[in-house]
Amino acid sequence: MKRRTLIKGIALSLPSLYLSKSYAGQLINVPYAAGPFKPTWDSLSNYQVPEWFRDAKFGMWAHWGPQCQPEFGDWYAREMYMEGGHKYKYHLEKYGHPSKFGFKDVINEWKADRWDPEELVGLYKKAGAKYFMAMANHHDNFDMFDSTHQKWNSTRIGPKKDIIGGWAKAAKNNDLRFGVSVHAAHAWSWMETAQRADKHGPMAGIPYDGNVTKADGAGKWWNGEDPQELYAQTHPLSKNSEDNGMIHSQWAWGNGVSVPSKAYCEKFYKRTIELLDKYEPDVIYFDDTILPLYPINDAGLRIAAHMYNQSIKKYGKLEAVLFGKVLNEQQRKCMVWDIERGQTSGIENEPFQTDTCIGAWHYDRPIYDHNGYKDAKTVIHMLLDIVSKNGNLMLNVPVRGNGTIDEKERAVVEGITAWMQQNSECIYSSRPWNFFGEGPAMASAKPLSAQGFNEGSGVPFGPNDFRFTTKGKDLYAAMLGWPSDRAALIQSLSSNKVNKIQKVSLLGYPGSIEFEQSGEGLKIKLPEQAPGAIAYVFKIHGAIV
Repeated sequence: MKRRTLIKGIALSLPSLYLSKSYAGQLINVPYAAGPFKPTWDSLSNYQVPEWFRDAKFGMWAHWGPQCQPEFGDWYAREMYMEGGHKYKYHLEKYGHPSKFGFKDVINEWKADRWDPEELVGLYKKAGAKYFMAMANHHDNFDMFDSTHQKWNSTRIGPKKDIIGGWAKAAKNNDLRFGVSVHAAHAWSWMETAQRADKHGPMAGIPYDGNVTKADGAGKWWNGEDPQELYAQTHPLSKNSEDNGMIHSQWAWGNGVSVPSKAYCEKFYKRTIELLDKYEPDVIYFDDTILPLYPINDAGLRIAAHMYNQSIKKYGKLEAVLFGKVLNEQQRKCMVWDIERGQTSGIENEPFQTDTCIGAWHYDRPIYDHNGYKDAKTVIHMLLDIVSKNGNLMLNVPVRGNGTIDEKERAVVEGITAWMQQNSECIYSSRPWNFFGEGPAMASAKPLSAQGFNEGSGVPFGPNDFRFTTKGKDLYAAMLGWPSDRAALIQSLSSNKVNKIQKVSLLGYPGSIEFEQSGEGLKIKLPEQAPGAIAYVFKIHGAIV
């Protein structure tokens, strides 16, 4: 059964299940914006990836929130409650026992007092980013924006700042497309560790703070606040919840997971719709299998339809990009496939994105101490490989709790900047060639696993590895190292495979380049000094007619 209603002269046909009651003749809480897209897979399959995204190729991300305050890496809010684990031990030493000082209290410590979004986004633009994404919430369920549906948000607790609002303004001022990442759908099961208690030692049997309520706040800093609006733990535990690794097999809301209530799902939906409507991002990233809460709830489908329709209303055409993970072929027609810390083995028919980080997703001081960041060379090699296969790269630079990045991270960004300023011609607005590349590293990486997770599994790139892109009639061949004999051979450009090559130039080198094309390949004599570092890009005329 469907109802029809009228909003500002637009007739809508909406499932009655989703309609809330009206007041004074106006519909309150419309489930999704009016437009051509409906919350079904068939309707969403009409999605077309916008050209701006295909041209952009490179984005940067601030995966930043209260879990960065301890500066001790990923999943802190979950693992601080895992007795005996390294985050639990760190938490005991830094803050105290999690029955007395829980994650809610970590949030209260987070002040972001040195955060300068204009400076950071400007730095990333200079490095070549064409879009910028900021984390709106994580699995910890804390909203980094002025949310009317989640009282535990950064304007009320912790920094007392509209984090997403600040990032959005900086992106606009730097003429970058703005995106948000949303991870909060999994708080229901992810925070179950907070329901535990120590099994050993002097605090054995004393519950952690995962089940505290508003009534427990008398005389405390959080008096009047309800921690259950944050933790969402007044529910039975998932099957084998005591097994710390079980959550991975339950990520797609199966295998014995505790199923979220309808109220929880609708609250997530309302928070996300408000985020989209208030800050108008062109990009949204979901850290979920397929879509948030799918297949137990249709909130993700409704969000997708809403975002696409709102984008058409704003621009007159669809400019929105929505990322999903672990997608089948049909679902890849409905949104953009995102691969976490991984790379495909070949050219993809549909544009995709790889997201990765130079360190841990959340700031991790031990990585800094042990010089564990990816260097600019690793990032650029990944970018070239991904772009050659029809993808974009989204790079996170972990932000410290105070809102700054450290000097080692800044050096990585500056290295990316230097390379991009000379060679980005082969990146922006490019498209894949007939082959993505050649060389020893072609098939050395392990296959993708679940969300991705195969980066770094192949042999290192070297001077015999090439990655190809095209722009119009120009072919670009990026050489991923500088040969000691100053001679390059590109076998894919032999005279029996491509047309006669008319000219070869080397980006960043002002002189002429000598070359010879034969049945063996394209032989290039290199200058005595390499122009720059990391990777060297040949611009080739004649191979494409």
